[in-house]
Amino acid sequence: MSNHIFTGSGVAVVTPMNEDGSINYEEYGRIIDFQIENGTDAIIACGTTGESATMSGEEHCAVIEYTVKRVNGRVPVIAGAGSNDTHFAAELSIEAEKLGADALLSVTPYYNKTSQSGLIRHYNYIADRVNIPIILYNVPSRTGCNIKPETYAELAKHPNIRATKEANGDTSALVRTMALCGDDLDVYSGEDSQAFTITAMGGQGVISVFANVCPKESHELIQKALDGDFKGSFAIQKKYIELMDILFSDVNPIPVKAAMNLLGYHCGPCRLPLAPMTDAGLEALKACLTKYGLIK
Repeated sequence: MSNHIFTGSGVAVVTPMNEDGSINYEEYGRIIDFQIENGTDAIIACGTTGESATMSGEEHCAVIEYTVKRVNGRVPVIAGAGSNDTHFAAELSIEAEKLGADALLSVTPYYNKTSQSGLIRHYNYIADRVNIPIILYNVPSRTGCNIKPETYAELAKHPNIRATKEANGDTSALVRTMALCGDDLDVYSGEDSQAFTITAMGGQGVISVFANVCPKESHELIQKALDGDFKGSFAIQKKYIELMDILFSDVNPIPVKAAMNLLGYHCGPCRLPLAPMTDAGLEALKACLTKYGLIK
């Protein structure tokens, strides 16, 4: 049996909201089923795209619990459980494990940030307190905190630290990380625009925003790369790069929730402080979705 948490396309799934800002669980279940029926290989709940930053602790745990029950073992469920407060991150990780998550996604500390030695202590503190694998999440554009290759090598010594979602845009650093860590650390692309590149380099796939809108295509892109069909995989990457880009034309998840609404899913608005797209931005999004045949 593979020791990988998953291979392929994992969706960083949106959290649909009612107009009053409460979570629309009925629609969330519909989205989960749509994802699995169209080839998504893992569900990542309560990530950035899922608006975890504006969820209460109770809501966060409720969404994880609902996700686990709705997925019902069909694919792995990875629970976002990071925080800039190490003790809270550990508590949330412990609770996610109790609720049945298969793995955790743990973002680097943000705002207060930390040093490389602080990262090692932060992640080891969490990893010592759970019994499920952890995917680190390196996204310095949001957190102001970057995991260096040598730090990855140290973190990968812990048996529960098994992978990283890499979104620092530095493929040279990623090569060094892969060279230092070898089979001790799996890599997932944290940026749709680099999904082919990182998988072709030896990564295990992508944790994707694009997959919310095009789960089948995201799965096929990764599967072809995993199968060694680099030409076919890159063709999909090139075909959909405009759509991938427009889903980041505003702060994530503003565009992808707008896109899902246009596709007929009742995802509602983002919670403040995220504001709706401008009229011009929304028209550009509509034009792009129309170009790809996703709406008329």
